[in-house]
Amino acid sequence: MKTNMPIIGALESSLLIRRHPDNPVLDAARVPYPTALVFNAGVAKFGGRYVMVFRNDYGSLEKQTIEPSHTTDLGIAFSDDGIHWTAGPKPVFKLRDEEIVRAYDPRLTVIDGRCYMCFAVDTRHGIRGGIAVTDDFESFDILSLSTPDLRNMVLFPERIGGNYVRLERPFTVYSRGGVDRFDTWISESPDLIYWGRSELLLSVEQVPFANDKIGPAAPPVKTSKGWLTTFHAVDIDPARGKNGWEPSWKKRYTTGIMLLDLDNPKKILGMSASPLLAPEAAYETDGGFRNNVIFPGGMVLEEDGEVKIYYGANDTVECLATAHVDDLIRLCLEG
Repeated sequence: MKTNMPIIGALESSLLIRRHPDNPVLDAARVPYPTALVFNAGVAKFGGRYVMVFRNDYGSLEKQTIEPSHTTDLGIAFSDDGIHWTAGPKPVFKLRDEEIVRAYDPRLTVIDGRCYMCFAVDTRHGIRGGIAVTDDFESFDILSLSTPDLRNMVLFPERIGGNYVRLERPFTVYSRGGVDRFDTWISESPDLIYWGRSELLLSVEQVPFANDKIGPAAPPVKTSKGWLTTFHAVDIDPARGKNGWEPSWKKRYTTGIMLLDLDNPKKILGMSASPLLAPEAAYETDGGFRNNVIFPGGMVLEEDGEVKIYYGANDTVECLATAHVDDLIRLCLEG
C-alpha cells in the first residue's frame, strides 16, 4: 500500500509507561479450548471484579496457520487483581449468518451499572460497528449495527450534555485517495441506537508518528482534568518485509494518548507528540502473527491513580502496561 507521507523512522515508548513483568497476561496456552490468537480485548471493572472479553482467532501457532475468518469468536476471562486472569470454559459471543461473517475486537464500557460492548462486524457488504449490552456475559442484546464501513467504536462511560457519545473510525477510502487515510470521529446518540451530530475529532495528519491511519483504542476514562483516551496510530515503511506469518507486513501500530474536554469532548485539550507505547518488547516485535503491533482495548483508572492499559501485542497475545494518571495528563498537556 502506498503512502504520500514521509517515513516515520525509529519510535520509542514514553518513559512514563511501565510494561507489566508478567506480560503477556493472557495467551492461547491459558485458554481452555483450542484457540491460537488471543488479543484485542476489552476490559472493565464490573460486578466487583475485572472482566476481559477477548478476540479468538483459531488455527495453529506451531504451523503458523489461521482458520477462515468466520470461525472467529469472543472469549471471556475474569480477574480479582487485573493481572492474573482465568479464562472461561467456552466462547461467549459469536455472530454468523448468511450476511454476517464474524464479530471481533470487543470494547467494554460500564454505563449506569450495565456493561456495553462495542465490536466490529465483517459482513458480505462491508464492515459494521455494533453495540450490545449484557448484565451477565452469558446473554447479549444487540442494540445497533452501523452502516458500512465503520470500526473501532468506543463509548464514553456516561452521558454528556444529555447524550451518549462514542469515538469511531470510518473507512473513507475514495475521498482520501484510495489509501488508508483513516481518522477519528465523534458522534452522539439519545439512545445508543440512532447516531448523529458526527464531527471529525483527530485526523491522521495531526499525529506526528503516523503516516497511514489512526483511530480509537481503549474507551475513555474520566479524570478531573478531562477525558483521557488512547488511540492507535499506524505507520508504513516499504522497507519492512516479513514481520510475522504473512509474506509481507509493512505496518507498525503504536499508541497515542490525548485529553478531551469534560463538557465538550469534541474539543482536544492536549495530545502527546510522541507515542505512549511503541513496539519494543520481544512479545511486541517477534514471533507473532503480525509483529510490531500494539493495540489498546481497555483502560482502567484505579482509586490510587494507577491507570491499567490492556493491549493486544503482535495480534497474538494480551498484555498490560501501567502509568499514573497525573503523568498521563501532563504528557497530554505538555505535548
